[in-house]
Amino acid sequence: MLTTILGLNTDELRALARQEGEPAYRGNQLAEWIYRRRAHVFEEMTNLPAVLCERLGEKYEVGRSQVVTVSRSRDGTMKLLVAMRDGAKVEAVGLPQADRFSCCVSTQVGCPVGCVFCASGLSGYTRNLTAWEIVDQVLAVQEAALNSPLQIDSDRCHINHVTFMGMGEPLLNYASTVKAVQLLNREVGIGMRHLTVSTIGFVPGIRRLAQEKLLITLAVSLHAPTSDLRRRLIPGMARWNVSEIVDASRQYMQETGRRVTFEYCLLDGVNDSVPQARELATVLHGLNCHVNLIPYNPVRGLAFRAPSSKCIRAFCETLESAGIQVTQRVQRGADIDAACGQLRRQMVETVPK
Repeated sequence: MLTTILGLNTDELRALARQEGEPAYRGNQLAEWIYRRRAHVFEEMTNLPAVLCERLGEKYEVGRSQVVTVSRSRDGTMKLLVAMRDGAKVEAVGLPQADRFSCCVSTQVGCPVGCVFCASGLSGYTRNLTAWEIVDQVLAVQEAALNSPLQIDSDRCHINHVTFMGMGEPLLNYASTVKAVQLLNREVGIGMRHLTVSTIGFVPGIRRLAQEKLLITLAVSLHAPTSDLRRRLIPGMARWNVSEIVDASRQYMQETGRRVTFEYCLLDGVNDSVPQARELATVLHGLNCHVNLIPYNPVRGLAFRAPSSKCIRAFCETLESAGIQVTQRVQRGADIDAACGQLRRQMVETVPK
């Protein structure tokens, strides 16, 4: 069985080159081809001797995954269904905007948490992704953008922000998540401050990540101002109450000096009232944070829906009047089922048993 080298950093590739009897700089060339030029096979690496490419191909593989399908939205959003080497499928999303190109990646095949409003866990949980499988999603989205039939300005085609916010809970796959962050920073060239790890509130993982002192952004999906409501919405994280999650987030801010984002998915008639906005403002009072309000993106088979524009505006204004910085996420890709897990779920459901 061939050994995958996607996932090795430059130092490790230099060591591999020396192990193969080659000068160390061949490792630098390998890193350039893998992470910057997105090569799939050694034969594409034209500044390597053909005999070396042949020899490497007998023992190693680059390890790129297969893109099963690319869905493209009218608003420019693209969603990829990516098949790993064992056939497991995950989703990655590309979000071109005027001032950035963001890529949203998955960290697990499915999700074990089971948020009652999310599509990711509806088809079950299979396994964690490796660091290279996470990084490969970014490379795949970059290729899809460059090959897009849509007229995307080439200057805006380069991915410069990555969010670990797709399928799965990144902090339940801690080692691979941290290694992927380091690879994206050091090898792909994305600044630490442009990398965001989103967690559903796994307190031990938040505290451990704080000790890494990485200059990344932490996004905590809170979704409720009270512990009782949060337990109903997120039964898989019932062990930690809202206060414990906020305390862990405060520690992250203190250790890293980075502001924390609190994600809040607005569900009509569930967590979107003005009194609940006041409760949320009280919970977050005094923190160097901001709240990202996310109107619910409907999922087929689930009864939840987004609140009215009037309700969203009242919730937002209540937080702002309490001194909380608020943004509202613009809904993207609704016409291609861009909510986490929807594309994979469709694929799973349509495959014959």
